[in-house]
Amino acid sequence: MPVAKLRTLGDESCWALWKIEEDEETLSYHAMESCPDDLISRQKRLEYLAGRALMKSMVETIGMSYTGMRKDTAGKPFLKNSTHQVSLSHSFPYAAAQIHRDISVGIDVEQPKDKLLRIASRVLSKSEQQNAGHDPTKHCIYWCAKEAMYKIYGKRGLHFNSQLLIEPFGLALNGGLSGRIIADSTEVIVKMEYIVEPDFVLVTTKPEE
Repeated sequence: MPVAKLRTLGDESCWALWKIEEDEETLSYHAMESCPDDLISRQKRLEYLAGRALMKSMVETIGMSYTGMRKDTAGKPFLKNSTHQVSLSHSFPYAAAQIHRDISVGIDVEQPKDKLLRIASRVLSKSEQQNAGHDPTKHCIYWCAKEAMYKIYGKRGLHFNSQLLIEPFGLALNGGLSGRIIADSTEVIVKMEYIVEPDFVLVTTKPEE
């Protein structure tokens, strides 16, 4: 079970990253479930099972019993028989997951790609575009952070370039981010952390200390 990273954030709170190297049968065994029949792509099937296998491993790491996962009507995953908050992300060959006892969490993993620069006007505000410049890695951090906040919000319909906003930041191998979710006549501040590796970017919720 190649868990590439595991970080404890506090009591019954952690995130982890899995590098997918197993076949579907092995992942299905670790996840204790089969892949849905409507998932045709081999890659998507591996991502689905790896995410659930990773979540099972994390749940057991914090001393709980894993009984499976479901999704609500907005597509937000939740644990069966538990009130713990969870988040999943995949970008082959990686799967990432986060869990917290009390607060809604968001995690996202992605590889920097030039495509992110082409869609920047739909994702970033003008000030964010200026801060990101033409750096694919920085665009990827913005993308992952906004995806993480979208998952924290847990409902559909938010506009990435106007309702999910990130404060300007300097690029490093790791660092902190401050975001704002503007919706339902309220503004929620979200603290996050990012990690830059040679082949992926990861953004996770940073629980309040």
